[in-house]
Amino acid sequence: MIGDIKVQSVKRLREAYSWLDEFGRIGKVLAGGTDLMVYLNARSLMMPAYLDIWRIEELRTIEDEGNSILLGALTTYTDIIKSSIIAKYAPILVEASRTVGAVQIQNRGTIGGNIVNASPAGDTLPVFAAFDADLVIGSSGGRRTVPFNEFYTGYRKTALAPNELLLGIRLHKRNLGAQQGFRKVGTRRAQAISKTVIAINSKIENDVFKSIRISLGSVAPTVIRAPKTEALLRGKPLTVALLKEAAALAASESSPISDQRSSGEYRRWIVEALTRRGLEQTWKAATGKEVA
Repeated sequence: MIGDIKVQSVKRLREAYSWLDEFGRIGKVLAGGTDLMVYLNARSLMMPAYLDIWRIEELRTIEDEGNSILLGALTTYTDIIKSSIIAKYAPILVEASRTVGAVQIQNRGTIGGNIVNASPAGDTLPVFAAFDADLVIGSSGGRRTVPFNEFYTGYRKTALAPNELLLGIRLHKRNLGAQQGFRKVGTRRAQAISKTVIAINSKIENDVFKSIRISLGSVAPTVIRAPKTEALLRGKPLTVALLKEAAALAASESSPISDQRSSGEYRRWIVEALTRRGLEQTWKAATGKEVA
C-alpha cells in the first residue's frame, strides 16, 4: 500500500506478465519510483492498480554479450556510473547518469523507468538515440526488439502495448564510436531538469567523420536525431566554416517550445552552441588538433 493506493509487488517476470495481462490497460508499472512517486504524492496520476517490479533481480544487470552490451531495465544510474564496461564502451552514458538528480535519485532511479517515462527532457535518452540502441520488450506472448529511435510515437507516448514490459536496452558495440560527447544545459550545474541536451557519437578516421550521430533532448516532443546535420558532416574534415554550418543546421532541426524553464528561442540558440562545442570536443579528442 502507498497510503490508500493498492500496489502489487512481484519478484518474477511471469508474475509481472500475469498482472499486465489483467491490469495493463488500467494500471501503471512502478520501477524506481523517482518520477511516479512525485505524481502519486501530488495525487495527479491516480490509477486503479500499480505494479512494483523493483524486486525482479533479473532486470538489474549489465552484461557484456561480446558484440553488444545489455542493460537490464532496473539498472540504476549508480550501477551505470560504477560499471567498468559502460565506462569503456559508452562513457557518455556514465556522464549523463551523473547529471541525473542527487545521489539518492541515482541510487533509486532506473534506466528503464527513464525510458518508459518518455519525457523529452530525460538526460540519458539522447545518448541511447545517438547509440542506435535496441529495446528488448517482453510479455506473456514472448519477446520482441524495438529500435530506440522508433520507440517514441509522440509526446509521452511509446510503442509499448498495455501488456508489455521493457526488459532491457542493448547497445551494439559496432555503433559505439570512439569519439563521444555529451553536454547538458540546465538552470544550474547539477540536480536540474535539462533545458537542452546533446549527445554526439562519432568515429573520426584519417581526419574525416567516418560516421556521426547527433541527438537532442528537450527541444521537441520526443528526443530526436539531427539527420541533416549528420549527413552534412559525414565523410568530411571539420573546418571552421563546416562547424558553423553544422551548428546552425542542428538548431534548425529542433522545434523547441517556450515554457516555465526556458524560451524556445533560447533553446534553439543553445542547440547551436552545444553542437559547435560538442563537435569541437570530439574532433580534438580524435585528431589532437583544433578546428582550422
